Amino acid sequence: MSDQKTLSPRAWAELLLLGLVWGASFLSIRIALDELPVLTTVLHRTFWAALLLWGVVLIGRIPLPRDPRIWVAFLVMGALNNVVPFALMAWAQQHIESGLTSILNGTTAIFGVLVATLVFTDERLTKRRLAGVTLGFLGVATTIGLGHLAQFSLRSTAQLAVLAGTLSYALAGAWARLRLGHLPPQLAAAGMLTGSTLLMLPLTLLVDGPPQFDLQPRTWAAVGYYSLVATAGAYLLYYRVLAMAGASNLMLVTLVIPPVAIILGAWVRHEALSANTYAGFALLALGLIVLNGPRRRD
Repeated sequence: MSDQKTLSPRAWAELLLLGLVWGASFLSIRIALDELPVLTTVLHRTFWAALLLWGVVLIGRIPLPRDPRIWVAFLVMGALNNVVPFALMAWAQQHIESGLTSILNGTTAIFGVLVATLVFTDERLTKRRLAGVTLGFLGVATTIGLGHLAQFSLRSTAQLAVLAGTLSYALAGAWARLRLGHLPPQLAAAGMLTGSTLLMLPLTLLVDGPPQFDLQPRTWAAVGYYSLVATAGAYLLYYRVLAMAGASNLMLVTLVIPPVAIILGAWVRHEALSANTYAGFALLALGLIVLNGPRRRD
């Protein structure tokens, strides 16, 4: 069975908006990193986003789960979907361009197919999916450059950190389907971000010390954007687009994010990417298009 749907103009508009919101998040995180340590940056992201989403839950009078196992599932989801990828990618952005980070972030869909194939019996690695995954990994290899990987430079390590973060996102997707799929999405997102905040707080205090609040206005603006708009707001928009477009079409958002991040990075921070990076993105985008192509019954 497939959730492939015909996209309405409204669905297209909101999908593009989601891509713009997430694409701009890479620049805002990089700006915050000019003044904040990595883990503090992540703690701000999860804490303020959780507060906003709990407000949404309370206003919507969504009942809270009473089963302790669900709250444990929130902790695991927070670790997989927030703590690990947010921290790895924030650290990586100190050493590679925002646009490059956004391109490598697109491998989330590639890893998601592989993880789903391993975890769920109704997800099979068809010829089409295998072709898409292969193209995706060829794109990654082209972007990073296999010769650079052999050098184990700080730059290549940062790129591998982003890939590790995308694998964590893929694992989180499988975990959400197994443990949280029955919950209202607003509650699942609020619980997840609460779990990640509870995990981040002691880690941040141990590594970075108490968070500082006497920050420059541009830093607060960046924190406000990536926590309230690009995290809390984007989660709510994500589920709206998911309901209208279906999970398969929603994958198209990964094609919108990198161009936005690349343009903003070049405009604001004068970032420049190599030719092999653009070639790698083209291959990765082609792989994602193949994965999102019309499905046939096998």
